[in-house]
Amino acid sequence: MLPWHIVDSVRTAEGELTLHQRGERDFRMTIDGRVLMVSQASRSEQELARLGCPAARELEHPTVLIGGLGMGFTLRAALEQLPPTARVTMCEITQTVVDWCRGPLAELTGGAVNDPRVIVEIADVALVIRQSTGRFDAILLDLYEGPNAGRRGANGEFYDAQAIARAHTALRPGGIFAVWSEDPDAAFEKRLRASNTFQVECRRIAGGGRHHVVYLARRS
Repeated sequence: MLPWHIVDSVRTAEGELTLHQRGERDFRMTIDGRVLMVSQASRSEQELARLGCPAARELEHPTVLIGGLGMGFTLRAALEQLPPTARVTMCEITQTVVDWCRGPLAELTGGAVNDPRVIVEIADVALVIRQSTGRFDAILLDLYEGPNAGRRGANGEFYDAQAIARAHTALRPGGIFAVWSEDPDAAFEKRLRASNTFQVECRRIAGGGRHHVVYLARRS
């Protein structure tokens, strides 16, 4: 088996983010030495978009917000669901990740970040949600570990009761708040249901790695 080699790395608040390559199309990202994602196992990221966008694709001019670019698989899957008139705001906090998706990773997604429907914002997606009212038909969060506390502890900026309320405000009626999680998080699901403003379901992604799930919350 071919060895991994480092393509590039950047210092982030959570540690060193590194892009590795093996062969021509085999990539992985690590954060602080921990594997974040690999190009050969992207099913759950793609399912996030497929599950989160069906309602939006029926609209004439849908608007979608995606938080977390990664290797671009969620973005690519969303674009495949949406019409030519869609507008997708792609929020990524790290410019280097965008550069990777326009450079060595571009072939994996057919250059999804360069699609004319996409507006890339180097921004905190939580801030974009906070500043939006009735703006989006779907909000997809594909962030590191998801709501599962893992080793970082709970991240209220994205997943606490106030964050859920802000997502509700940012969505149009019938809009979907879709959240990828590395593992199930019963407390997050309970908060979603307790809001009484969403119709909630949890989808286990078979073959998605670990116990990956997607939470779907439809705005009433």
